[in-house]
Amino acid sequence: MGDAGSAVTELYRGHALGLMRLALMMVGDRGTAEDVVQDAFTGLYKRWSRLRDRDKALTYVRSAVLNRSRTVLRRRGRPFRAVHQPPVWSAEAEAMVAEDRREVMEALHRLPVRQREALVLRYFCDLSAEEIADAMRVSRGTVKSTTSRAIAALTRILEEEQ
Repeated sequence: MGDAGSAVTELYRGHALGLMRLALMMVGDRGTAEDVVQDAFTGLYKRWSRLRDRDKALTYVRSAVLNRSRTVLRRRGRPFRAVHQPPVWSAEAEAMVAEDRREVMEALHRLPVRQREALVLRYFCDLSAEEIADAMRVSRGTVKSTTSRAIAALTRILEEEQ
């Protein structure tokens, strides 16, 4: 990769949408998610010359998105609230899917932040345990145990609501 501007632009073009989705899953609203991702890329650009392994720039940005999302959630100090719109089939199907999705999203946001991050990175972003470990800056074993605990907790929450 060449200079910082072209390298960061290339990375942005290839990964901004996925990182936006990650931020949206974490913070719950599009405007804040966009700000989180922009801040992460701005930070990467500013630190480009000090980046030791430029092949890991995506990992750096992904970690920055998670860290900035945590900061947003801490500053809010209030529960997550988001409206997720499912695809439209029939009125009945739309209502059922919307309710299921709402319940899962609410349950997901009742989990501790680290557990939610692990599940979103694994099942929404489709990352490997190693990639999740890099993004969360934890060991691979921690990712596995956190994901396992998160699935168990999410299952409990969803079963309690039925």
